[in-house]
Amino acid sequence: MKQEYEALFTPWKIRNLEIKNRIVLAPMGGTCIFGWMEPGGSHFDKEAARLLLKIAKHDCGLVIPGIAPVKDMLGGKWLYQNPGKFKQLAGFMDQVHETGAKMFVQLTAGFGRSFALTDPLAMLIRNKALGTVAKPYIDPEYLTAAPSVLPNRWADDIMTRPLTVDEIHQIVYAFGETARLCKEAGVDGIEVHAVHEGYLLDQFTLGYTNHRTDEYGGSFENRYRFAVEIVKEIKKKCGDDFPVSLRYSVRSMTKAFQYGAMPGEKFDEIGRDMEESEKAAKYLQDAGYDMLNCDNGTYDAWYWAHPPQYMPQNCNLEDVTHIKKFVDIPVVCAGKMEPKAGAKAIEAGDIDAMAVGRQFLADPKWVAKLERGREDDIRPCICCHTACFNLTKHGNSANDQDLSESAGMCKCAVNPRSMQSKKYRVIPAKEPKKIAIIGGGIGGMEAARILALRGHDPVIYEKSSELGGVFIAAAAPEFKEKDKALIEWQKRQLKKLGVEIHMNTEVRADSLPQADEYIIATGAEANRIPIPGAADYAMDATDYLLGKKEVGKDVVIIGGGLTGCEIALDLFRKGKNPQIVEMKDDLIAVKNMCLANTSYLRDCFKTNKVPVYLKASVKEIKDNSVEIITGDGRNKTLPADSVIMSVGYHATPLIQPAKNVHLLGDCKKVGNVRSAVWGAWDIAMNI
Repeated sequence: MKQEYEALFTPWKIRNLEIKNRIVLAPMGGTCIFGWMEPGGSHFDKEAARLLLKIAKHDCGLVIPGIAPVKDMLGGKWLYQNPGKFKQLAGFMDQVHETGAKMFVQLTAGFGRSFALTDPLAMLIRNKALGTVAKPYIDPEYLTAAPSVLPNRWADDIMTRPLTVDEIHQIVYAFGETARLCKEAGVDGIEVHAVHEGYLLDQFTLGYTNHRTDEYGGSFENRYRFAVEIVKEIKKKCGDDFPVSLRYSVRSMTKAFQYGAMPGEKFDEIGRDMEESEKAAKYLQDAGYDMLNCDNGTYDAWYWAHPPQYMPQNCNLEDVTHIKKFVDIPVVCAGKMEPKAGAKAIEAGDIDAMAVGRQFLADPKWVAKLERGREDDIRPCICCHTACFNLTKHGNSANDQDLSESAGMCKCAVNPRSMQSKKYRVIPAKEPKKIAIIGGGIGGMEAARILALRGHDPVIYEKSSELGGVFIAAAAPEFKEKDKALIEWQKRQLKKLGVEIHMNTEVRADSLPQADEYIIATGAEANRIPIPGAADYAMDATDYLLGKKEVGKDVVIIGGGLTGCEIALDLFRKGKNPQIVEMKDDLIAVKNMCLANTSYLRDCFKTNKVPVYLKASVKEIKDNSVEIITGDGRNKTLPADSVIMSVGYHATPLIQPAKNVHLLGDCKKVGNVRSAVWGAWDIAMNI
């Protein structure tokens, strides 16, 4: 291993528990050892267990699975009333300990106003009769219950009901009982979820969400009382030496409901500011917490806790380093942590360990690879959230996530095997074949990689001089460094596998190379819309991203989807004046696009006064201006030195599918990295 990483691989202690190294698996919703959206009973999530055990086997020091609600979300049974789960947990803990890793179980009090209501669940709250019928199975009024009457983060018209004091006491008791059963099953510690990210316990601590006048509201001590009572109950049931960690957000980074702060911005904090955090961290330590597992943010500023590509690397490290000065217990930092920065901070005594979440989904073996000097083999997480946590909100919709996505989170766009190990497996081919892959984009390269691992003979034919396809353009902005890294990772893997590649080779439908089977991965073409002046004065998004055409100071982007918004962000950071024209009622108004990503872009444009015209149409593009009709029907002229068209793509398959011809990626249906990579596996596993 490189000397600069050595600090990561030194032991440390949480109370009397020694951890072999300073890398922590950050808990992620979906990697829940007790399941996620399943009824109560004896369910134990074997898929999550497989992933967690793989992570443990490959040298992660402390493994923390995703949240376990102390009360089942379906059926409403208390977790401690399900003995079968803990019997299976005991056997699993034996396997974890054989690896040398330690494991905490993260228990949650609940979600409060942050519970991601979908439209069907919102309907159960709006319609009291339907809600009553559904209550024995699912009770969204309880799942969204909060400290006070508050607007739900996802369904704007639904107000949460306040938890009663009796319900609070029941939750406190449930923490103690569940922790006791976890300890008896061999679990090394408990993490309390959470005075963090604007979840239920955090809502109690924050003045803008806690308006209570009883013993759980008002003063500092009252607002933090719920979290204090929980740790005292756990210690009462499990003993003082049993480690209890707290998931903790140092600062809320929140300006208003549904409006967060940008990195480096000076703003008025309505949540927990640093002054209160200095006091709170010490107060929570003195109450009995043995570790603070830290980041920043709330669901109103979600991109701090779930940083997308646009957030800086190590975005929470400065604040976490500061808060460590006020406590004597270990402090862990999460949030796009990079190993070099983490090791440097640990060596300086600024933090005790670094927590990493979604990189473990992209590559569960990354710690072992780092330790063994194989950094180039680590498949990078690209911070897209398109498979792991794609809760979606746009316009007036509630959480617009597909039900299948809600029930099966923590999959991975670039690594389909995470949480899907039964479906996606590399099995040696019974009959090796020669497969021609027409197109060397992300999908084509991934198909070649899997085919080669199975023993087939894939050959890539790429018409350009570079591998990567349209993803080269997508990865062009400076904030897409991980996208660029993914392309390079795929290239290295193909080279190691000896995959034959023909560059600058265009294949036509009437001149296919000799092969047993064909994978067509020729991508898509940009849409054209009949706007007067577009042919003369507008450029395609890819022309800008690839640097084929220069832009002036004032730039109009026609289309406020993800690509259009990322172009606007790139232009803004380069000092240009972008303006977005979008026909829908919101930016990035599509399903399964994570709110952490989209809210960053919306908040960035709002904060920096980037003009956004919704429900708008374009009348004409002229030499130095664009004529639009605004959402309220007014004619408006926008200054435009340059105009960029970002209005989507349409599939253009080279040939139609047949028995030995498979369409992959955008040439089949326009999608994203996830659809390209997963599609590659679907085809490559079945040849």
